[in-house]
Amino acid sequence: MAGANCWFSMLSSSSGSTSRCSLTSQRLFSTSRRPTYFLTSIVKSSKDRNQNPKQKLPRETPGKFSTESEAITHKLPGRSRDEIHLSNVDGRIIRKNAGSSQSTSFRSSGMQRKGNKGVLFDSRDQQVKTGNLQDAAFLNAVVKVYCTHTAPDYSLPWQKQRQYQSTGSAFMIGDGKLLTNAHCVEHDTQVKVKKRGDDTKYVAKVLAKGVECDIALLSIESEEFWKGAEPLKFGRLPCLQDAVTVVGYPLGGDTISVTKGVVSRIEVTSYAHGSSELLGIQIDAAINPGNSGGPAFNDRGECIGVAFQVYRSDEAENIGYVIPTTVVSHFLEDYERNGKYTGFPSLGVVLQKLENPALRACLNVTSNEGVLVRRVEPTSDASNVLKKGDVIVSFDDVRVGCEGTVPFQTTERIAFRYLISQKFVGDVAELGIIRGGQFMKVQAIMNPRVHLVPYHIEGGQPSYLIVAGLVFTPLSEPLIEEECEDTIGLKLLTKARYSMARFKGEQIVILSQVLANEVNIGYEDLSNEQVLKLNGTWIRNIHHLAHLVDSCKDRYLVFEFEDNFLVVMEREDTLAASGCILKDYGIPSERSSDLLEPYVDSIGHAATIDQHESVDCAVSNSEFGYDGLLWA
Repeated sequence: MAGANCWFSMLSSSSGSTSRCSLTSQRLFSTSRRPTYFLTSIVKSSKDRNQNPKQKLPRETPGKFSTESEAITHKLPGRSRDEIHLSNVDGRIIRKNAGSSQSTSFRSSGMQRKGNKGVLFDSRDQQVKTGNLQDAAFLNAVVKVYCTHTAPDYSLPWQKQRQYQSTGSAFMIGDGKLLTNAHCVEHDTQVKVKKRGDDTKYVAKVLAKGVECDIALLSIESEEFWKGAEPLKFGRLPCLQDAVTVVGYPLGGDTISVTKGVVSRIEVTSYAHGSSELLGIQIDAAINPGNSGGPAFNDRGECIGVAFQVYRSDEAENIGYVIPTTVVSHFLEDYERNGKYTGFPSLGVVLQKLENPALRACLNVTSNEGVLVRRVEPTSDASNVLKKGDVIVSFDDVRVGCEGTVPFQTTERIAFRYLISQKFVGDVAELGIIRGGQFMKVQAIMNPRVHLVPYHIEGGQPSYLIVAGLVFTPLSEPLIEEECEDTIGLKLLTKARYSMARFKGEQIVILSQVLANEVNIGYEDLSNEQVLKLNGTWIRNIHHLAHLVDSCKDRYLVFEFEDNFLVVMEREDTLAASGCILKDYGIPSERSSDLLEPYVDSIGHAATIDQHESVDCAVSNSEFGYDGLLWA
């Protein structure tokens, strides 16, 4: 190192052959000072890259990569002694000068900075040499989202929790609309957006939210906002190793941020927000809180998806996910068709792989294909045409492999649920099946899956009914999350995870808590218990329970719970104590507004269903690829 530095100093002081010597010396410098080489690779992409230190470098051609690196290193001959590299809590590098204020760490691209040898450089010059990202028009279509959330209190369903704020990203798609993630505007009470380089926030309206696909559609009425706006253009589904650029407003600053990477994988992916599984693009570009809802671009400046989630693990690095344009197009077309979001359909069957030759031979399946129908959801249209033991070998004339996969992008295979997700609600699918060794074709209407325990509450506020201090509410995943699994109990958790709805509108109604009063003495410790019957009548849902209470003329109200536990109260006493209990606990009403509507028995055949019939099935939404089980 001493010899190299000496030689470097002599070359620097020489007046002859300046250009050739500077190129040679800085090659040596970039090799011996590897941290600086890493720094210039980050600066090369964008001044605001703020990338994770463990992030892989962008994939480029070797010649171009080395040339650009050398040119930038020449402008940055070395790291100043006054300069410190800090890694903040979310892993991004911040470059600042020792002794300077925090604000100097985030200067605009036009600021000039002095190196250790008095060489001035302008970062705008860097942007010109690295693709003109700073001045790219498509960056101006990305906006920052400010949302105020007010979530329901599921344990106290008559009120809401304290409001909180969050920020995310969105982008213009034309026709006065913006696209973002559904979780960015979940439980929204106010949504505002701000354009790049503007200091005005504009109020936005949420037109539609797709829970399964984690996409939301916004509109802005202000004409001032749309002046000079250029919406983004959607591109095709990318291929593996295609370059991808993620743009948004993540943590670490207020200005726009750009990170780069490549497409690592394309397959059916679990969507955390909607507890669903749709097509997803895995990338290695840095995605951090605040990037949600921002676009991902290909190298032609076309939007190929929406950033929405990351995979955090001690055993994995740089795994981010993008919602592809195929899913986005489905959401937008669904909204255009129906004027609202109706959802992604489901076939409504539980399947098993047919990898074992003996299993295929037992089912009279001669070819190496098909999946076995283990169970059909009673609420699906497929229950009219499919039976337990059928083998599905094709979907709309596309052959289904023995692992439940279909051809995808010429050389790949993907879960055949991808074909199902391409359908719209109400579409008809043609299934090729083998039943008893005979091949036949059947047709099924595609509809959204009916969840016995919903993952999200429609309308935002949960239903509730208070009878003599007994608080009844439907079981839901948000309630389980809020109450914690330990207090819910293993039996209710089993039903929540593995049970199917036997008819549309069925709910698991639980006694959430008891508001202590003289009328309910002896029942104060009850909580999170499923109520099965009222005066001998099976309870179908919370609205049905309210109807049974209102129409009861008996002397007693007899509630039957799991394990034959009884709660009995005199009906007249409950009516008299209702007003006092509401006043003591500051509750505005004894029931939610949706239960004020007259009850309509639209279930029909539900009354003939055997209530003791087992509906449990050991499978969950996320079991594809595990234990040979998968949802369709």
